[in-house]
Amino acid sequence: MNFDLSDDQVALRDGIRALLEGKFPMKRVREGFNLDMWEVLASAGVFSLRADGFGWADSAIVYEELGRALIPGPLVWSFGCAVPTGGLLRMDSGPYFVEHLDEIDELHVLGQEGIRSIDAKQISGKANDWPLDPLTPVWRVEELPAGDPFGEADASAELWYGGGVITAAYLVGMADALTTLAVDYAGQRKQFDRPIGSFQAIKHICADMAVRVEVARAATQAAACILDDPGSGNRERSVSGAKLLANEAGIANGRAATQVFGGMGFTWEVDVHLYLKRAWVLDTHFGSIDHLADAVASTHVDLGSSASGNH
Repeated sequence: MNFDLSDDQVALRDGIRALLEGKFPMKRVREGFNLDMWEVLASAGVFSLRADGFGWADSAIVYEELGRALIPGPLVWSFGCAVPTGGLLRMDSGPYFVEHLDEIDELHVLGQEGIRSIDAKQISGKANDWPLDPLTPVWRVEELPAGDPFGEADASAELWYGGGVITAAYLVGMADALTTLAVDYAGQRKQFDRPIGSFQAIKHICADMAVRVEVARAATQAAACILDDPGSGNRERSVSGAKLLANEAGIANGRAATQVFGGMGFTWEVDVHLYLKRAWVLDTHFGSIDHLADAVASTHVDLGSSASGNH
């Protein structure tokens, strides 16, 4: 399968990258999400890609750029919605943990029976004073209102798989940005009058980071293509595998970049810790590493039907 981007996809990637670099440098990103940021992204068509005729593969390209820039906010849940929207996976009982409750208009609750929409103004909770990701504020909510039906079981499944793919793409973008941060620092930081990037151990770390990015990107693009053409593969297996590899790439590259930066990697001033913390948070969205590994292992692949030649 050829994953080279078309000319239109290259233009899409370069356009969103230029927008993010111009509007949201890291100084602005560190200020966190607000409705002004959502309006800029909405005006650029980030949340209406599918409605505007773009496929899942195109959407994955855009969300990889959002991850590279570490844009905060309820980006995945707002995908396809006309208002800032958060979401969570339905559990039998609380407490529930809701992100960006002070900025969203609606909360979409995802369950096997379908999707329910809740007016965010009807939800009361206590803000976490010290969230894992400082750019992703979280509220603890003991009970949720019943809300109103928003979509049937098929819509819930589509949001699960589509959300998993674009979350994976976001993680790939983060993992790629971490690789760039580590390689650039390794080329500048000197020990014994030599750049640390000339040391074999650092070369191996950076090479492993680059490999993780490419493997996760290929899996994510393949899953997006299957969503665009459902008959071309197993949706559950491909999306679960892509999100699994993207989770691993985001977390492992965050740890590796921290190691390359040494003591500096743990400081507030260096951006590495923000990427790593976001990766830990996103590992809980649309399936964690352990959950997804079980999902991939449970899916059956018939290799015999495609076998050829002598045994």
